Amino acid sequence: MKNEIKMSETVILIDAAFLDFVSNDLKKHFEWMLNRPLQKIDLVSLVSFLALEAGLKREGNQIQLIFIYDDESVKLRHCFPDNLKEDLSDLTFISPLGEVDAYSFQPEGLATLEDLYIESLKVIADTKEVKNLVVISFNEMYGDKVEDILKKTNEKNIVQFRMDIIEEPKLPYCCKSLAFPLMHALGIKGEELD
Repeated sequence: MKNEIKMSETVILIDAAFLDFVSNDLKKHFEWMLNRPLQKIDLVSLVSFLALEAGLKREGNQIQLIFIYDDESVKLRHCFPDNLKEDLSDLTFISPLGEVDAYSFQPEGLATLEDLYIESLKVIADTKEVKNLVVISFNEMYGDKVEDILKKTNEKNIVQFRMDIIEEPKLPYCCKSLAFPLMHALGIKGEELD
């Protein structure tokens, strides 16, 4: 990956299968709870919500958005744009926070999505140019491997978004709930939950 693209100061690495799984669950749950249809997730807005929640400055950022996907997650059911292979591969867009370069990668040969995600995370974690790392991984499947890499990563601002947070785990990096940025991107207002 490092040979293919020049790394930015801020990288957001997303397991697309996990994002799709969580988005689907949240959308079904809150449509039932609120008794109304929810909007699709605008990925440009979601990137902004994630970046702000991760503590990035409000403008002038250079962000790299990297999706790792497999055959089942190439099309995100509740997002737009939704096709990672056609719409979010080698794409640059401007968000309120700065310029975002989006890439998507699929495992080849015998490699799995997990293998490619873990190898990508290792490369990004070892890249000196990367100062801010935002991680959205499928913790229930391979979280121990992600944790091992992140614990050994020094001199980076690391934020991992997870769904399994009841209280902040005792880790040398920050963990935050993925639910809040996703709920915001789905158009759920705080007053609806009171």
